Amino acid sequence: MITFSKISSASEQIIFLTEEQLKKNQAIKVSSDVQKQIKLLQKTKKFSAALHETFPVVIQKRFYLIVGLGKQKELTSTILRIAVRQAMLSVHFKKAKSIHCVIHDSSDESARGYVEGILLGSYQWKKYISETSNLGKKRINIDVSPKKLYQELVNVCDGVNLARDLVNDNADTVTSVFVEQTIKSIVKGKKNVSLEILNEKELKKKGLNLHLAVNQGSKYPPKLIIARYQGDPKSKKYIAIVGKGITFDTGGLNLKPSGYMETMRTDMGGAAAVIGILKNTISLKLKKNLLFVCAMAENAIGSGAYKPGDVIKSYSGKTVEIGNTDAEGRLVLADALGYISKNYKPEYVIDLATLTGACVVALGYDYTGLVSNDDKLANQILNSSKKTDDRAWQLPSYAELKDHLKSQYADLKSTGLPKGAAGTCSAAEFLRQFIGDAKWAHLDIAGTSFVEGSSRGYFGFGATGSGVRLLTDFLTN
Repeated sequence: MITFSKISSASEQIIFLTEEQLKKNQAIKVSSDVQKQIKLLQKTKKFSAALHETFPVVIQKRFYLIVGLGKQKELTSTILRIAVRQAMLSVHFKKAKSIHCVIHDSSDESARGYVEGILLGSYQWKKYISETSNLGKKRINIDVSPKKLYQELVNVCDGVNLARDLVNDNADTVTSVFVEQTIKSIVKGKKNVSLEILNEKELKKKGLNLHLAVNQGSKYPPKLIIARYQGDPKSKKYIAIVGKGITFDTGGLNLKPSGYMETMRTDMGGAAAVIGILKNTISLKLKKNLLFVCAMAENAIGSGAYKPGDVIKSYSGKTVEIGNTDAEGRLVLADALGYISKNYKPEYVIDLATLTGACVVALGYDYTGLVSNDDKLANQILNSSKKTDDRAWQLPSYAELKDHLKSQYADLKSTGLPKGAAGTCSAAEFLRQFIGDAKWAHLDIAGTSFVEGSSRGYFGFGATGSGVRLLTDFLTN
């Protein structure tokens, strides 16, 4: 639980200081006893407020952790979030029930860093660990006057962490049926939200054959789930947010090797992000008309699995030669994009997908790949990425990319040039063939959606909820 007030009865406090504040003895918002102690630490050179430097102090039976933020001019929003996360995870607060944060700067931008550093940085996936910490149960107060903005930030973080929960859990738990139930629970009682759910029977009847092919080897049913949110009843314009929801990806008959398959429950990160954004949209009561689309399937291996070389007719009528069964996400998205474009005619379409390893090669793990057919739309998304620190970088889209998709047997081939050349761009170009006349942006979150190892930035191990903050801000503004 996180609250905002200038006065707190918390017995334990974190005091964040820049080097400049320490030198000028500007440890504001603390008692004179604490001010004297900080001044003594500086005078004896026991503490310099260097970045990540900490010093524990006990004054009159109350515990204080003094945290350095380094030089003010070098303090970025990312660095601040990391410093806050490290302080919150400090062993000193393992048994604390409540913590009061004395922050270095009460500006809205800094408050954003503190809120996200606390709520995103202290997130831990512990569902299957017997002994868990009480970190998520602590009462945390930030010493700022409460504002609507701060509570909105808390709501957005809740949406991010919901997406993280969905990605982190077992693939046999978070199935297409589980996702459907999750969405129904979020929209229950909301009169301005309606659902269209295409199960296997409806997918066959309507001709979403690419989607069906990907799921052929699975014991779980495929689903296309569409939540229609009407925030502006006077308008007929819609923005569609479409997520790839492969609940587990074996690679199909083009089987993934060991070392690449173990985390493939994360391949529904796009759909999880869509659900997080849906939750945020409802809590923020956005005045927009939106479509939230989750294309759910499992790319399992077995006697019923689809095969390399198959030619399959898509919902849009275009035939597709299957170049590699491990390039399955673009197939379910192609049918979803085609269906949405024809039946709902959105003005804007944005899709999110853990689509290509090539995007990781190009941009690493800190930037989402962005491809768009509209520069204004792309620039708006990039502006939101800078504001939220949910980072994106634009990659090119150009006419020659269509040559990557030529097939001798069908209208299109699902995979591009050999040896992975321009893999992210050609995959995006494949999707572009199915969007109709809408202004469109594609977000490849393959690198940003999951952390392997101990931590990255202000995220611990596991899912990051990539895309949720980015598109929530985009839709809000």
